[in-house]
Amino acid sequence: MTEPRRSFIRTRTQRAVVDRRVFTFLAFSTLTVALIAGFVVTIIDKQDFPDYGTALWWAIVTLGTVGYGDVVPHTGWGRVVGSFVIIVGVTFIAFLTAVVTSLFVEEEQKTHRTLVEDAQRASQDETRRLLQDLSTRLSTVETLLRDIQGQRR
Repeated sequence: MTEPRRSFIRTRTQRAVVDRRVFTFLAFSTLTVALIAGFVVTIIDKQDFPDYGTALWWAIVTLGTVGYGDVVPHTGWGRVVGSFVIIVGVTFIAFLTAVVTSLFVEEEQKTHRTLVEDAQRASQDETRRLLQDLSTRLSTVETLLRDIQGQRR
């Protein structure tokens, strides 16, 4: 049985996660969406977006979920593109927040793990020292007992 073919986007996304380059991947993906959305909306809504610069500004502001309102699409297809851009922008912010949070959590876990390992090592060293001390004392007691038994004979 053959494995189902994975999509290009899914493969790229998984590789970015595994390689720990999610932020770069998301930033590049968002920039790509802004460039494409700006181009598409310039073609389908010439009245509201007379030039690429205005359309790119609108796409960036919309992706950033700022939405100044200085430039907005009024045609149906312009609003469809706008809806897509809004969803990608909100998703980017959610993923970015998750990535940054997971990095903080991971760093905290590393610190905690190091502290626990250091405490365990210190505890093991103390236990070894105490056992060595007990062993020395026991040897001394055994030597004294042998000497006492030897004197009685």
